[in-house]
Amino acid sequence: MTKEEKKYNSPLKRRWNKFRRLKRGYYSFLILGALYVFSFLLPFFAGRDALLVRYNGGYYFPVFRFYSAETFGQKIFGEANYRSLKKTFEGDNSGNFVVMPLYPYGPNENLLDETEGPPPHPPSQAHILGTDDRGRDVFSRLAYGFNISISFALVITALSMLIGVVTGAVLGYFGGRTDAFGQRIIEIWSTLPLLYIIMILSSVISPGFFMLCVIMILFGWTGITYYVRGEVYREKGKDYVLAAVSCGAPDRHVIFRHIIPNALTSVISFAPFAVVANIMSLVALDFLGFGLQPPTPSWGEMMSQGMRNLNYWWLIVFPLAAQFLTLLAVVFVGEAAREAMDPREYYRTGRR
Repeated sequence: MTKEEKKYNSPLKRRWNKFRRLKRGYYSFLILGALYVFSFLLPFFAGRDALLVRYNGGYYFPVFRFYSAETFGQKIFGEANYRSLKKTFEGDNSGNFVVMPLYPYGPNENLLDETEGPPPHPPSQAHILGTDDRGRDVFSRLAYGFNISISFALVITALSMLIGVVTGAVLGYFGGRTDAFGQRIIEIWSTLPLLYIIMILSSVISPGFFMLCVIMILFGWTGITYYVRGEVYREKGKDYVLAAVSCGAPDRHVIFRHIIPNALTSVISFAPFAVVANIMSLVALDFLGFGLQPPTPSWGEMMSQGMRNLNYWWLIVFPLAAQFLTLLAVVFVGEAAREAMDPREYYRTGRR
């Protein structure tokens, strides 16, 4: 292999190297990725269920399985209260013990029996961000709400873009009547009022996470089709596409193996900003009461509580700060991705 061949990098690698050099976006990407992966492990670090219980010589793992209070001799109905059980075991010297998560409060757990006075309660040593107007821990709800918000945005962005890319590529490649007919359908579909449709559906059914994702995907794919359609129109007249067609490659191979990989630059750079828009959409729907149903930990629902309880500053400041920092980090990633995917830099400098 010659020195020139060793120095050559693929376009994808060049763009990744450029993205890594943009420190603000790169570090934001690493932080968001680490926090999102960690959010799936939250039950092991923040939750009401014990990690391990030793009781009368047996070992139990409540974080993986439900156990009733009767299993451990508690005279209450429903699931065992593991914090209370831990205090009981610590005082009876029976050899039984309970291992709780580092932050032993769940996002939907009512803590009225363990707090003094009516909620909300201000930040304290036990509840570092206070409790809300129903006595639930704010920090735990914010942490679990982060996972829900990012997961919601990623699912909608990925599936909406998949539908939009395929639709835009087909319309741009075939053109003519296919393009004209498809464009009219997209224009009609995009004029349907999404908020009113969600309001009507919310009055009939209680939309859960997956139902709300389906509704948002059905109306969120149209915008990206215009970008992809324009890119495909530009690409399909280039020599490599004409060469593939002249060699007898079927249309689906030309579209999905040749054109789309070269037309995704704008789509990739647009994706982080679509994530921002989808997070804000979920927050807005939850704030208005048409999103995820209680008691789901939601940033929008927490902000709605803050608006109803303006005297309790922690119900406003902490949810707004969580949303602001998350969206700021995603925007930094989007700016870095857009700059890294910009081909004009290589045209100007000729760098490899």
